[in-house]
Amino acid sequence: MALRLMITTPLNVVLNEGDVRHVRAEDASGSFGILPGHGDMLTALAPSVVFWRDARQRERFVAVRGGLLRVSGGDTVEVATREAAPGDDLVALEQAVVARYREAAEAEQAARSQAARLQTAAIHQIIRFLRGHRGGPQEAPQLHPESIEGKGAA
Repeated sequence: MALRLMITTPLNVVLNEGDVRHVRAEDASGSFGILPGHGDMLTALAPSVVFWRDARQRERFVAVRGGLLRVSGGDTVEVATREAAPGDDLVALEQAVVARYREAAEAEQAARSQAARLQTAAIHQIIRFLRGHRGGPQEAPQLHPESIEGKGAA
């Protein structure tokens, strides 16, 4: 008896493999294993590595950024995650994931810095306008009741 393991992200199917003999994953309570015939369950995964053993006893890995794991029918394991990175070598996978997270954090920090600069520039522009920096003080146009009456106001 074997399991079918499917791992998906919002954009694609990362893995769809049958003939899986064993799956290990991690949730808030710790690491756990799934064998064929496992009872139905649903759990929220921690950011971790899901690994499994296939029929040839090869261990394979997918790093997941959290997600949901569902076991159904004793033969199907489905993982839905925001981000997944498959790999056959755990050390290389760890290095790739760390590098990817570092790049994402740096890009996020750069975007926040740029947004702060834009916000500061906009505030400075508004202050210059309000102080009348360009062409002296600005006055709001005055509306007189007689000018409104002649324009079709009822």
